[in-house]
Amino acid sequence: MAAKAEKSTPATGSPADLKEKKKERILDLSRYMDKLIRVKFTGGREAAGILKGYDPLLNIVLDNTVEYLRDSEDSFKLSEDTRQLGLVVCRGTAVVLICPADGMEAIPNPFIQPE
Repeated sequence: MAAKAEKSTPATGSPADLKEKKKERILDLSRYMDKLIRVKFTGGREAAGILKGYDPLLNIVLDNTVEYLRDSEDSFKLSEDTRQLGLVVCRGTAVVLICPADGMEAIPNPFIQPE
């Protein structure tokens, strides 16, 4: 008669230990709740607003949202023009970048050689 195979536990510990560990997310947006953030989307659009909610798929809700419009002559540059959008639900599959608005500033390109 063959012996019963015992269930093996992962190398990290017993199943009880795994239940106690909280699943850690790669991107923790909870610290940015009710704070101003800036979001870049696929296609080049950019917006800034107050983070009111999010889910694991990175769908986000922004309030008092402002969209930064692109320059009509060069679509890669942002113009000084903005558009007020108000309350916005952003689909997570379109989000490329999320950053706090107060922690972002333009810097000169360090790779350009002075002539």
